[in-house]
Amino acid sequence: MKVIVITGASDGIGAEAARQWAALGKGKDDTALVLAARSADKLEAVAAQCRNRGATVLVQRCDVGVQADCIALMAAAVQAFGGIDMLVNNAGMSAHARFDGVGDLGWYETLMRTNLWGSVWCTHAALPHLKARRGRIVAVASLAGLVGVPGRTAYSATKFAMVGFFEALRTELYDSATGKAGVSVTIAYPGVVATEIRRRGFGADGQPAGKSGLDEAGAMSVETCARLIVEGAEQRQRDVVMSVQGKLGRWLKLLAPGLVDKLAMKALSKAGH
Repeated sequence: MKVIVITGASDGIGAEAARQWAALGKGKDDTALVLAARSADKLEAVAAQCRNRGATVLVQRCDVGVQADCIALMAAAVQAFGGIDMLVNNAGMSAHARFDGVGDLGWYETLMRTNLWGSVWCTHAALPHLKARRGRIVAVASLAGLVGVPGRTAYSATKFAMVGFFEALRTELYDSATGKAGVSVTIAYPGVVATEIRRRGFGADGQPAGKSGLDEAGAMSVETCARLIVEGAEQRQRDVVMSVQGKLGRWLKLLAPGLVDKLAMKALSKAGH
């Protein structure tokens, strides 16, 4: 039985990834999903959909911004299924505000606890169990973790930190004796995806923004984004950069950083900011 723990699984990318993994396992090998988020009611709805697709599901309420919740999540997974084969660090919050428009920086710290520390705490608690099964770690970062985006100082900071942590961890988990990763690390870089995360994210005053600060024309569907993450994890890919713009931006940052800044500003202006 493949045991997959997914944080932020109550809606959006996490919920869709859970549904796709549930369907992927049906008729092949048993799949056990451990779905975690702050909303137990929403989790139960996703769990029912996954069970209908053939998966065994455990629901665990978890706020990844609380270390004790992260530890309890992994303990529950191991107690229920005997181990962990994959950890998908998907839980996260968004934010959009110019730095000079922020008064109280307290929500910057909250954002970092969720986006970075939640992943660190979950990974730390799961790692011994992942090592025992030569498992997989998936980190759902963002293109904002590759290229700084105006109005996204807080969000980019958390995602850059997340990327740095998992890139370093990947090398630590490399087994020089076998020439393979003891535990693989896949970092996913979604761009603008058609979810509610930006509307629920922090605005300058630390309250839910209620709107997106980005140009969402041509936003990637949740289904496509989740499929790319699932495929990347199954293949133990190092990185999943999901769009032509993202791949191009990654290289342009090295070759023509000034152009990347101009493109970022252009995207911001289209959103009316």
